Amino acid sequence: MKLGEKLIGELKSVAGVALYFAVWIGGLLILKELILAEYSIEFHRLSMALVGALVLAKVVLVLEHVPLGSWVEAQPALVDLVLRTGLYSIGTFVVLLLEHGFEGRHEHDGLGPSLMAVFQQADVDHVLANAICLGSALLGFNAVSVVRRDLGPGGLRRLFLSPPLHGPVGTSASGAVRPPNQ
Repeated sequence: MKLGEKLIGELKSVAGVALYFAVWIGGLLILKELILAEYSIEFHRLSMALVGALVLAKVVLVLEHVPLGSWVEAQPALVDLVLRTGLYSIGTFVVLLLEHGFEGRHEHDGLGPSLMAVFQQADVDHVLANAICLGSALLGFNAVSVVRRDLGPGGLRRLFLSPPLHGPVGTSASGAVRPPNQ
């Protein structure tokens, strides 16, 4: 594979995953804006959704290739799904905490005191809400990754964009009703 083809493939991967996370983060920001508008508080941070989505997409794509060990590989896919989602979510929570601490470092005379202030103020609720939403996005991403891995290249496209091989659920190709579990 040529370097140009590899670069284009990598850019397509990042763009697709970034779009997925941009939709999630954008949805979170829209919900925040709607809730805060109820209290006449202005909130405009949609550009942050794009930057956050790009960063999250690249990190997740890199971590997707990190093996969790032979024990995990021998377990059902659910174990990999739960472990990856848990680890990614904990990492996201830590990054969100550091982001809030970094933003308030001048106000609180350093990163350490700023991090303590996050826990002593209502900011921790904000961080937790973001972490829960992003954890849900990570769960969805990891679930699709497991399905995509098991279906093989182009499997998701065939599954969702091709007509069913056997007609609607509960019927055979001829249209006759099938008994359950066949």
